[in-house]
Amino acid sequence: MSLKKNTQTLDLTDGNALGCNHPFITEPNKTLMRLSLPVLFSLIAEPVTGLVDTAFIARLGATSLAALGVGTMVLSSLFWIFNFLGIGTQTEVAKAFGQGRISRVRRMGTLAIALALTFGVLMALIIWPLISKLAVFMGASGQVHSLALEYIRIRLFGAPAVLITVAAFGVFRGQQDMRTPLVIATAVNLLNMVLDPLLIFGYGLLPQMGVGGAALASVISQWAGAITLMALIYQKAGFSDKLQMAEAGKLLNIGKNLVIRTGMLTLFLLLATRAATELGAAQGAAHQAIRQVSVLTAFLLDAYAVTAQSLVAYFVGAQQFYNVRRVVWVVCKWSLLTGVVIGLAMWFCQSMVIKLLVPAVAVSHFTTAWLISLLTQPINALAFATDGIHWGMGDFRFLRNAVLIATILAGSVIFFMQGQDSFSVGWIWAITTLWIVIRAGAGILRIWPGTASSPMRQIKEARSV
Repeated sequence: MSLKKNTQTLDLTDGNALGCNHPFITEPNKTLMRLSLPVLFSLIAEPVTGLVDTAFIARLGATSLAALGVGTMVLSSLFWIFNFLGIGTQTEVAKAFGQGRISRVRRMGTLAIALALTFGVLMALIIWPLISKLAVFMGASGQVHSLALEYIRIRLFGAPAVLITVAAFGVFRGQQDMRTPLVIATAVNLLNMVLDPLLIFGYGLLPQMGVGGAALASVISQWAGAITLMALIYQKAGFSDKLQMAEAGKLLNIGKNLVIRTGMLTLFLLLATRAATELGAAQGAAHQAIRQVSVLTAFLLDAYAVTAQSLVAYFVGAQQFYNVRRVVWVVCKWSLLTGVVIGLAMWFCQSMVIKLLVPAVAVSHFTTAWLISLLTQPINALAFATDGIHWGMGDFRFLRNAVLIATILAGSVIFFMQGQDSFSVGWIWAITTLWIVIRAGAGILRIWPGTASSPMRQIKEARSV
């Protein structure tokens, strides 16, 4: 057994749990940062690309930008529904890794890739005839509707690649290898950034494709990344030919709760985007600009959550409950501090964001909503941190119920306020704050003091094994 403390990968070769040799035990803060930073940069790569897409498309005008907002919201919502392929796989792989069951790590990785490919193909086939209705549901009409259809149709060809990437990242992160997802995410998004201007505006023999060019750049980049990831998994550990139905059933059961949870998250974000789009192109463009930045900040906060998930699940698998409690405290502390820093950064970067992402006609609608969003960041940070902790403990049913309640309450407020003269994109982001507060509050109470059915009750009372 060897432990490489100076790398992001914990190398387990003899089938025994690393136990008390884990670097988090002696260097909790340093280990959290060492693992979180690669996750941060791999997660941030995608929203940065989204910002680049937004900046390029903004040059084409508010109509194209609003269409991009509709298209990306529809697709990210659909892909997000299948995030259980990454979350469930990461938790199960991390637990098996902590137990030293390497053959199970291999089986779960193979199973996750197979399910990702299957679901990706099925999703593209099912969604294709529904694209127009989805765009209408998002409030798109006229030219915005036509451009959104073009974008979504092209992007659907990359659906299997997106889901394969999600599953593969879960495999690597479950083994606490954070560097491989970073390298692949960076390469994929750099390729997308290079292709964007060539395909959006045209160059040489390449015609100007506009919004469709941004979609094609994404598809090419995503397939390049998915193929590379599968090759790396095969090279590192191979694929298992002894898959077990019980393990498939467990992953799908996790998926059931996460699909409902993700569906509720997605529903609220769809309702918010739809409400903003129906307010007109200017307010829709303002909402899209804030949403792109909020996606960026969300991925920043998610770095701690992803790392917490791997560490919690690993120590649960290794029966090191005292260290589970230490992970919870360290992650919440650093998440809250980071949320404050993000809010301050948003305050000072407001003028730059307006210059880069907000059309002139949308600026008056942007400023109030932007202020509300930045003030929410510390609470948002705790929502993400507690999500990661509960993922690691396998508390998926609780997460489902918490988001269900938050979405019903906040979504109802949006529904009843629509049509009122005072309703604006600022109100949409105020209601979004309510949605975040409910989720964060539930997550914290599940840990401190811990509800009757919370796994944290056992963990808080247990002693290090």
